[in-house]
Amino acid sequence: MTDAPPDRLSNNPRSTHYDAVLLERGIGIRFKGVEKTNVEEYCVSEGWVRVASGKTLDRRGNPLTVLLRGVVEPYFRTT
Repeated sequence: MTDAPPDRLSNNPRSTHYDAVLLERGIGIRFKGVEKTNVEEYCVSEGWVRVASGKTLDRRGNPLTVLLRGVVEPYFRTT
């Protein structure tokens, strides 16, 4: 494994950017300098995170998400 988190990662198993091994290791996200715990997906190169919007669900039962743009800093919680 590398010491740098991937450029893009999703916690949805149906996504092409899903990686169970990295998610088990633990990824933390700082967005605009603030720790975020409700991030569903992120992309460092494009500068966005997709966060859950409360407890609201879409018609398929997935969390309703909102795209936020800004500086994204992923890091590993454990080594």
